[in-house]
Amino acid sequence: MERGRPLTDTSDAVGVAGAGRAGARRTIAWGHRALEVGLAAGPDGDLRLVRLARPGDPGPTSGADAPLPLVELTALGHGSGWSGPRFTGTALGPRLRHRSHTTGEHDGWTRLTVELHDPATGLTAFVELSSPLGLPVLRSRVRLRNDGPGPLVVQSVSSLLLGALPPPARLDVHRARNDWLAECRWYAQPLSDTVADISVDVHQHDSRAALSLTGRGSWSSGGHLPMGALTERDGARAWLWQVESPAGWRWDVGERDHGTYLALNGPTDAEHQWRVRLAPGDEFTTVPGVLALGSGSSSRPGSGPGSGLDDAFGALTSYRRAVRRPHADHAALPVVFNDYMNTLMGDPTTRKLLPLIDAAASAGSEYFCIDSGWYDDSTRGWWDSVGEWLPSSRRFPDGGIHAVLDRIRERGMVPGLWLEPEVVGVRSPVASELPPEAFFQRDGVRLVEQGRHQLDLRHPAARAHLDRTVDRIVGDWGVGYLKLDYNILVDPGTCGPGDLSPGAGLLGHAQAYLGWLTGVLARHPTLVVENCASGGMRMDGATLAVAQLQSTSDQQDPLRCPPIAAAAPTAVPPEQGAVWAYPQPTFDDDLIAFTLGGALLGRVHLSGHLDRMSAHQLALVRAAVAVYKTIRGDLSEALPFWPLGLPGWTDEWTAVGMRVRGDRTAYVSVWRRGGGGGEEGAEGVEGADSGGRGGRGGREDSGGSGVLLPVECLAAGAGREVTVEILHPSPRSTSLDSAGSAVSVASAASAGSAGSVGSAVWDEGGRGVRVMLPRTPGVLLIRLTATP
Repeated sequence: MERGRPLTDTSDAVGVAGAGRAGARRTIAWGHRALEVGLAAGPDGDLRLVRLARPGDPGPTSGADAPLPLVELTALGHGSGWSGPRFTGTALGPRLRHRSHTTGEHDGWTRLTVELHDPATGLTAFVELSSPLGLPVLRSRVRLRNDGPGPLVVQSVSSLLLGALPPPARLDVHRARNDWLAECRWYAQPLSDTVADISVDVHQHDSRAALSLTGRGSWSSGGHLPMGALTERDGARAWLWQVESPAGWRWDVGERDHGTYLALNGPTDAEHQWRVRLAPGDEFTTVPGVLALGSGSSSRPGSGPGSGLDDAFGALTSYRRAVRRPHADHAALPVVFNDYMNTLMGDPTTRKLLPLIDAAASAGSEYFCIDSGWYDDSTRGWWDSVGEWLPSSRRFPDGGIHAVLDRIRERGMVPGLWLEPEVVGVRSPVASELPPEAFFQRDGVRLVEQGRHQLDLRHPAARAHLDRTVDRIVGDWGVGYLKLDYNILVDPGTCGPGDLSPGAGLLGHAQAYLGWLTGVLARHPTLVVENCASGGMRMDGATLAVAQLQSTSDQQDPLRCPPIAAAAPTAVPPEQGAVWAYPQPTFDDDLIAFTLGGALLGRVHLSGHLDRMSAHQLALVRAAVAVYKTIRGDLSEALPFWPLGLPGWTDEWTAVGMRVRGDRTAYVSVWRRGGGGGEEGAEGVEGADSGGRGGRGGREDSGGSGVLLPVECLAAGAGREVTVEILHPSPRSTSLDSAGSAVSVASAASAGSAGSVGSAVWDEGGRGVRVMLPRTPGVLLIRLTATP
């Protein structure tokens, strides 16, 4: 194991950190083979981050006049030193002086903790920096301790600060809209569109302008992903970040001292009604802020293929794997069938489930999850009555739900159930059985949102209720998979006993929920948990570090799924990103191949009325699942890239790649949706027991049917030969006749009037793979293998 770089103290005549007295100036150098971090005392003696870069990278690097202290924070009675919408220039931050620092290395991580202190208030701040050895990724959080004689009310505190980045005119900023049914929509703009050049030297002041983004409420990724990035417009470097908050968060970028700064924060008083009172001896720790550094080809700056942004996403993917809770599911990647999407839609019964179970097993599923509705025994609807989580006798006669769970096991699959643990319907008996303090409240009034109360997992009665529920379902019933959903939005939070503000109550509950879930997994180590919140409305790093799978969307139109599936690896490692694949018996072969192909570089969440399919159609499903099982072993270590850049919502062509085995192998999924990116929608998408309207056939196109996909990881290096294989749609599928004998059935690759679904060849110039898709909708999954 490589040791972290040592801490060093150097002397010069600038001054000493801590009091501004004449004498030696202290600097700290720390890092490892992929990351260099330098700290130094500023002109006033406060410690500042002066270098954060990959070895050999020119920056960002600055001298002792680095523009930001290590920590910025505001507290009542100690506001800003420079008013404006930016989270810089606070009064308390520059007063924190270096007292000591320690370093250590454990389990593949190196850590540096810097202790800062403000003598006036007695506040001590511990800046906890860490990095996985070999990755250009920095994780930072700040622990505050009140060592003063009186209370201190903190209103905001930074998780990570970085200054001395290139000036706004040289940078593009990237954000990701994350709306229900339209997740992971990245977009970019010049930073100077927001942070204009105001002639700083003339005014002798920095601009007050800043581009800021805030996530609010109990959907941590509702509206935007808690992420962002900066890329050099004429260079190859990228700075990619995520705020690991299960509740509120904020980041902002702006101009400071002719450069650009970045500030990452959890919830704040101004945006989230968050503040905490620290009595003498009390502590508070921020949510982590994480920054990944990317460096790409200078000929491909920004967000295109081979860019620094691709490189940064690869580093962040590896970091996410390093920080998450270990679980066997991350390597096994079993195929999950879920009965909800475009199928039973929350209306499961024994009669409907049994043939689906048989068909799902025949298609190759390894888990079968019964989604919402299994507890519904009423005639008034279940939305505002949930909370007991007992099975319906009306829906499951003749042996109850246990007969259905047994059937799943008999067919060789692990049974799963949907659960929405944090909510209790207003008509549920649980609403009166638990004490009022076990629920979200404001001014002594229990909150109601869309006919539901919200449990506060900090209360022991709420945790005990959910522990009994899960231990019954998993321990007594033998369920091995839980889809944990969350379908209400509470903003700004709760003010329970001891809470100073609703934002603090919300963060406390969200962290307690993850603590509860960690305890569940400790008691049931083989249980697999899917994190879902109306699709991807809780797609944050804190939750991903605990749950095994992440729902990426509830999108029901297969033609609108490609940009979500292609961009999902920006937020979720591929082995955790659940992508719906819901072929229908009313689909033609092209559309069946299209919806299946979208999930093959993630986690296959199979659905659809497989029990109503012909032998030929089921063979197409079985063939796609079989292909997935041959490649899923690579996905748990794969790093994503985007040959056409991050996808646009209406792009005709969309592509995502995964590179593995030291860049000797790459997988690429490419979709062609036709003009307009699928705004017509897909015909034949059906709900529970609906008839549908017939499949959308492939559309012939005499022009514009080809695209070149640059694959930088394989193109590099002279003399390499690249083998191209089309894995999906597969050329032949296997079905079973009535006697159980194998028969060959032509798949989509040989069906249809055009004769072929497409082709892929390595470009003679060695730049990438040239793909032809003559009809829409079309999809190919390609494997590229490079040999010397």
